[in-house]
Amino acid sequence: MKPTLFVLAAGMGSRYGGLKQLDGVGPSGETIMDYSIYDAVHAGFGKLVFVIRKSFEKDFREKIVKKYEHKIPVELVFQDLDNLPAGFSVPEGREKPWGTNHAVMMGKDVIHEPFAVINADDFYGRESYKVLADYLSELYNTRNQYCMIGYRVGNTLSESGTVARGICETDAEGNLTGVVERTQVMRIDGEVKYKDENDQWISIPDNTPVSMNMWGFTPDYFEYSEKYFVEFLKKNIQNPKAEFFIPLVVNELIVNNTAKVKVLDTPSKWFGVTYAEDRPGVVAKLQQLVDDGVYPSPLW
Repeated sequence: MKPTLFVLAAGMGSRYGGLKQLDGVGPSGETIMDYSIYDAVHAGFGKLVFVIRKSFEKDFREKIVKKYEHKIPVELVFQDLDNLPAGFSVPEGREKPWGTNHAVMMGKDVIHEPFAVINADDFYGRESYKVLADYLSELYNTRNQYCMIGYRVGNTLSESGTVARGICETDAEGNLTGVVERTQVMRIDGEVKYKDENDQWISIPDNTPVSMNMWGFTPDYFEYSEKYFVEFLKKNIQNPKAEFFIPLVVNELIVNNTAKVKVLDTPSKWFGVTYAEDRPGVVAKLQQLVDDGVYPSPLW
């Protein structure tokens, strides 16, 4: 059996207006997601699952699913605000979705094999999909053994401003011990630096691993997510901006010694459209990859 690729496509960019997932940036109008699916199919993933908002379904089926369903099996699941455990209801004034890990929970009924999780609007690079598919294909019938792709921070920066990055800490065996969220990371005078709590710029090596939300799990992760989501809601349901993020759950599992998360290195460069000003750079990078023969044009 092959692992599944689970694509988080329910969100809209807050800093970059419009549905990023449907924005054509490739030479023949391809979306960033088109490249992700192409790389995943070639890396050995056997099924695609998208989590989207129900209101977006018709557009998504016409523009996205039709493109892929004759190349790889595709399923849609829906992230809705009212998809809550028994005993909870959506509080008045809540508009924001419940976060990335709530989106992951929507896959429980259709994913029964090791699976990767990615953002729909980020370019992860073909090597990353291969590394992830190879690792996940060894995890059948296992529990509590997960992974994430650790990008080298120097390969993930924006030329348009500072970025937020989850800087990973690992043990001697390469397992994740923690992720520290740094909200201002950029290259200054040739060095990667982040601003700490005291407003000081701290240098870090270019190859420091960071999380770009590219994870690998087995289906037991759904059970843990449901348990922790109840705890999260008990504490946070009245906070209209509180979100149930993947690193929250991963951190709980690591701290409690429930699971191990292997940090897998990748030489791939990550890029995405964090700011509207990033778009021309993404277009140029994709054109260069096509010119270099990495991708055909049109892609499919």
